[in-house]
Amino acid sequence: MPQTPTFPEMFDSSGINRILYQPKENSCAALYYHDNNLLSGSLEGLIQHLVPSIDYYPDRTYVFTFLLSSRLFIHPHELMAKVCHVCIEHQRLHDPSADKSRLRKMAPRILQLLTEWTETFPYDFRDERMMRNMRDLTQRLGSGDEVHRRSVQQIIQNLIRRLAALSQYEEVIAKIHAQATNRLTVLKTKPQSIQRDIITVCSDPFTLAQQLTHIELERLTYIGPEEFVQALVQKDPLNNDKSCYSGRKKSRNLEAYVEWFNRLSYLVATEICMPVKKKQRVRMIEYFIDVARECFNIGNFNSLMAIISGMNMSPVSRLKKTWAKVKTAKFDILEHQMDPSSNFYNYRTALRAAAQRSLTAHSNREKIVIPFCSLLIKDIYFLNEGCANLLPNGHVNFEKFWEMAKQVSEFMAWREVECPFDRDRKILHYLLTAPVFSEDALYLASYESEGPENHTEKDRWKSLRCVSKVIPSHQSVCGLGLWSTLLGKV
Repeated sequence: MPQTPTFPEMFDSSGINRILYQPKENSCAALYYHDNNLLSGSLEGLIQHLVPSIDYYPDRTYVFTFLLSSRLFIHPHELMAKVCHVCIEHQRLHDPSADKSRLRKMAPRILQLLTEWTETFPYDFRDERMMRNMRDLTQRLGSGDEVHRRSVQQIIQNLIRRLAALSQYEEVIAKIHAQATNRLTVLKTKPQSIQRDIITVCSDPFTLAQQLTHIELERLTYIGPEEFVQALVQKDPLNNDKSCYSGRKKSRNLEAYVEWFNRLSYLVATEICMPVKKKQRVRMIEYFIDVARECFNIGNFNSLMAIISGMNMSPVSRLKKTWAKVKTAKFDILEHQMDPSSNFYNYRTALRAAAQRSLTAHSNREKIVIPFCSLLIKDIYFLNEGCANLLPNGHVNFEKFWEMAKQVSEFMAWREVECPFDRDRKILHYLLTAPVFSEDALYLASYESEGPENHTEKDRWKSLRCVSKVIPSHQSVCGLGLWSTLLGKV
C-alpha cells in the first residue's frame, strides 16, 4: 500500500500551490480553474473531485487542502458519509452483479484515499459515525479479495494505535494541567534557602536548550493539522449560524502547546525571582540568556520566545539593580531577533533561513525548525479573517485554502523531525513538573528582592502581603511516575 507523502513533497516552497490539475470527468461545471489551477468550486463539486475513479486520483495536495479546509463547511463525519455514497453509488459497489474486475481496479484507489485521510487526520476518526461509515465502505472493498482485506486491516490497526497513543497523551496532559493549576503558589515571605533550582538540576545551558527541544518536538507530534482550522471556527456558515463544533474541544492539543509556552515563560520568571541574593539572580538571568541563544542556534524559536517573554515580565524587568550587573549584549541581540516591529520581520527572516537549512540538511540536528506557535496561529487567523470563505456565486474560495494549507503543511513537516539529542529524564522531569509562581507571587518575590520604587508599587506590595497565606512548596507539581510514559518518548 503506498503511504501518504511527506509534506515537503506535497507542497513546493514558492507559495500558493502551482501543481496542474486534470479536471475529473463531469466535474468541470462545478469547479473553476485559471491557468490550470483550481481556484473555486461548489462544495458538492469539490467533494466529487475528492473521490477517485478507475482512471482518476486527486492530486495529494488537493486531498490535504480539502480535508483540512472542508470542516469550515461540513462536519468530517458528514463528508465521510458523502464520500462513501459517491464511492458506493457511482462506482456501483452496492451492486452484487457489478463487474468484479472494476471493483479490483477501484479498491486500491479508494483505500489510498482512506490511508491518506487516516494518516494525516486521524483525530477525525474518534467519531463513531466516521468509523461506522469507513467500516461499511472497507467491508465492500475487502469482500472476496484477500489482498484488499489485508490492506483494510492495516489501515484500521494503524489508526487504532494512533488514537490510543493520542488518548494516553491527552489524559496525562489533562492531569498535569489540573494539578499545576492547583499548585500556583503565593509567597508570604521569601525562603531563606532554596533546595533546588534549574541550575542545580542542569548547569549546562546548552543541555537545557536541547531538553526544551525534546519537549517541543514531542508536543508538536500530537497536534493535528486540522486543529489550526478548528481553533478558528466559531460558527458554521452553512448551518444557520449554529455551533459547528459543540461539545468536545477540537483543538485541545494545540491549546496544550500554547499552555506549555506560558508555563515555560512563568518558570523562567520564577527561577529569576526566587533567589534571595542579587548575585544568584544575575547568574540565573545570564544562564537563561545562554539557553535562549542556544535555542536560537538549534532553530527552537518557540522556547526562545518563551524565555524572552519570561525575562520581560514586569516582576523580572523591574529588577534594575540586578540587571545592572548582567552582561546584556547577547540578550540585546536575541531581543533584536524577536523584535515584534514590522510584523516580526527579523524573526520571520530567521525562520526562513532555518526552514531553508532544514530543506538541505543532512542530519536531524540541522532539520529542526520549531516556529513561534502563537504567531503562526495569528497568521492563520488573519488569513482566515482577511479573505471570504465563500465567493458571491456561492463557490468555496479554494485559492484562500491553498495558502492556508501551505502554512499548515510547513508546520506539519517540521513536526515530523526526530529530536537528535539524548534525553535526560531528570532535567525533563524538572521542566515539566517544577512549581511556578502566579503573577502575584512573582511580584511579591520581586518586591522582596528589590523594594518598591513608587507609591503604586508600595500599595501593591502591601496588598499582596496581606492576602498571601501560602508559603511555596518546592515539591513537584506531579510525580515522575505520571510522566514516565511520555518521558520515554520525549
